[in-house]
Amino acid sequence: MASTLSGPTGPHTAAGGDAASPLPGTPGLWRRMACWLYEGMLLFAVVFVAGWLFSTLGQMRDAMDSRRHLLQAFLFIVFGVYFVFFWAKGQTLAMKTWGIRVVDRRGRALSQGRALLRYLLSWVWFLPPLALIAPFKLGGGEASVLVLGWVAVWALLARFHPERQFWHDAWAGTRLITSKPMSRR
Repeated sequence: MASTLSGPTGPHTAAGGDAASPLPGTPGLWRRMACWLYEGMLLFAVVFVAGWLFSTLGQMRDAMDSRRHLLQAFLFIVFGVYFVFFWAKGQTLAMKTWGIRVVDRRGRALSQGRALLRYLLSWVWFLPPLALIAPFKLGGGEASVLVLGWVAVWALLARFHPERQFWHDAWAGTRLITSKPMSRR
């Protein structure tokens, strides 16, 4: 039995056919941000394992190793694989916990290409403040305030989207909806 979803073009089922009930609503901003923070905590394990693997295989001795930029590029790719894999299935573990699912505009599962586009566009959460940290040689406290300030501003900008979606979701053609955890099948 296909679940019923709807998008801007009208109601659809998860399989793509027409149906009568609308797409579930957008989760509230506080719930989405709680999910975002929980996702960050879960990513510590991903960073730890990937960083350990890279450092061990590359025999890096300290954090100031000249190959740290390669480590950052490696982590960017690891994060991309993580998010694209889970978003194409509909939910990450944090999204399951907070009852959130990512779908395309018509309420269907994301393709890997659309999930990759969403991943790349989601870096707007961090790139603007990160671009200002290095040229101005900001310290840890100043950098933290800048990053956290930008994250707060970016999250609040969702209030100006007609469906209260994050703007990177609008640009990627995706949306977050309220959803129970999907089965393992």
